Amino acid sequence: MFFAAFVGLFLFEVFGDANSDTIPPYVKQCHEGDPKIITCFINSLHHLQPYLASGIKEIELPSVEPFRMEELSLSLTTGPNGYKVTLSDIDIYGASNFTVKTLKLSENGKPFHAEVFLPELRINSQYASSGVLLILPASGKGTFHGRFKDVKAQVSGTISQNFKENKKYLHVDKLNFDMEVGNINMSVKNVFRNSRILVEAMNLFLRENGQEVLHLMTPQLRSKLSSLFQGIANQLLTHIPLDVFYVPKTTQS
Repeated sequence: MFFAAFVGLFLFEVFGDANSDTIPPYVKQCHEGDPKIITCFINSLHHLQPYLASGIKEIELPSVEPFRMEELSLSLTTGPNGYKVTLSDIDIYGASNFTVKTLKLSENGKPFHAEVFLPELRINSQYASSGVLLILPASGKGTFHGRFKDVKAQVSGTISQNFKENKKYLHVDKLNFDMEVGNINMSVKNVFRNSRILVEAMNLFLRENGQEVLHLMTPQLRSKLSSLFQGIANQLLTHIPLDVFYVPKTTQS
């Protein structure tokens, strides 16, 4: 996903030692000394988008359309019969359609930081609930569907370097993200044995409390997605030497 794309290009005070013989098609190179290096890095991230959408078989990087999360558990109301929801087999679409708005590279060991905009993220998952909702017993199973529009993500992290076969590689040691969502639409289907009253009650609750539900999701989303994206980023970086995407002055012709 987009996090995996840009962490591979958030370079700090390191330079490659030798130019690579083969430049993969998904890599748009940037050059040390370029006065518009930030613009080049951002363009390189955007260049990766179609490859993230389709996957890159040669480095065993799966498609991010969709990317999958296993489970989220939420307590939507409190009390002994509080309404609890579990989302499972969560597929998220739209992550490859991103725009990097700002980018600050890591300097002197400080984290890199970026602001990223996504027009829309769509979520489909399995849904299970238990407890009481709006005075109605509402335990059941079905499907959950969500649309998060105008998503603004803040991404930061730290990167280290290591050597393998005399080539320099980067590794994402820590990745953090947070996000704000401008417009939320969530609904459930085929729940409560298709009881129209219960389905409508749940969908009314989701319509009127979308931001609150997202707020309850956020701590788990932050933890799970940070870990997931860090793993994807390192899958990318493990296969691409630093000098392939950031060409040092010593090897420029």
